[in-house]
Amino acid sequence: MTDTGRIFWLGFALGSALLLYYLSPVLTPFLMSAALAYLGDPLVDRLERRGYTRGLAVALVFTAMLLAGLLALIVGLPALWSQMQALLETLPAVLDWVQTIVLPNLLPLLGGAEVTLDREGLRALVAQHWQEVGGALGGVLRQITASWQVLLTFFAYVTLVPVVTFYLLRDWDLLVRQVRELLPRRIEPRIVGLVSECDQVLAEFLRGQLLVMLALAGIYSVGLLLCGLKLALIVGVIAGMVSFVPYLGFIVGVALAGMAALAQFHDLVHLFWVLVVFAVGQALESLWLSPWLVGDRIGLHPVAVIFAVLAGGQLFGFFGVLLALPMAAVVVVLLRHTHDAYRSSTLYGP
Repeated sequence: MTDTGRIFWLGFALGSALLLYYLSPVLTPFLMSAALAYLGDPLVDRLERRGYTRGLAVALVFTAMLLAGLLALIVGLPALWSQMQALLETLPAVLDWVQTIVLPNLLPLLGGAEVTLDREGLRALVAQHWQEVGGALGGVLRQITASWQVLLTFFAYVTLVPVVTFYLLRDWDLLVRQVRELLPRRIEPRIVGLVSECDQVLAEFLRGQLLVMLALAGIYSVGLLLCGLKLALIVGVIAGMVSFVPYLGFIVGVALAGMAALAQFHDLVHLFWVLVVFAVGQALESLWLSPWLVGDRIGLHPVAVIFAVLAGGQLFGFFGVLLALPMAAVVVVLLRHTHDAYRSSTLYGP
């Protein structure tokens, strides 16, 4: 490639980055739709292989996704809100348990230093921030309902994402084929190979690990609910959502559920059942969920996932969070090929 060509592609990359930055608020719903279509396209292809037409397969998958989203909004959000209220009510008992049981056992380890908690101050502080959060949410809702422009924009986004998702699902294979036909013939096999590797890396996380996270959130929530824990839903969801890092969901879940169980029941029997719930969940993940939903493909490292999401959010906001994983998959594949090229070059060895 000549110097002029390098300058052109460098300018093109910088211009594309600036364009994405300034158009990120507009592109966010389209990127959300593309992510949903990417997740749903394998199901559509599977139904097509079983004899369904493309239109009927798209209609079935789109209806299932729409019903799942509505169910999450109608059932999930109120349940999580009630769990947050239960957490606030349980907090005084947790503080009392820490003051009367945990701190006395820690005093020998701290060299006999006296440590006390200002329980009333902590309760007042949490209550104050809780009221501030509730007031802020109420203020946002009042502003949304008072401003017709913001309200219309909200409804436009709500209607835009399902509509764009439906059309992308219907024409996904056609769009992929048209983009492939636009590639120069001499580099088309190379580009297709790189894109296939990126799809393999990205599919492991989006189509595999996300399903594992949701399954673990359900297993933990149901198990803790059977144990009688008041904060079963919120603890199970938190443990499931952070389980993309190996063993982090288990550690966080045991810590949160253990403290909640001790504060609620004041015995070790319920703590034992909490450990059983998370041990069963971890065993199911290792022996069944991950091998079935994720497989043995080499994907994004958990540290790379965390860094990509944080960096994308810092640079582009919510749009950057959505764009982080696809870009991380591309970077991982390019680094892998660069590493192989370096190992086979004279710079590495004779």
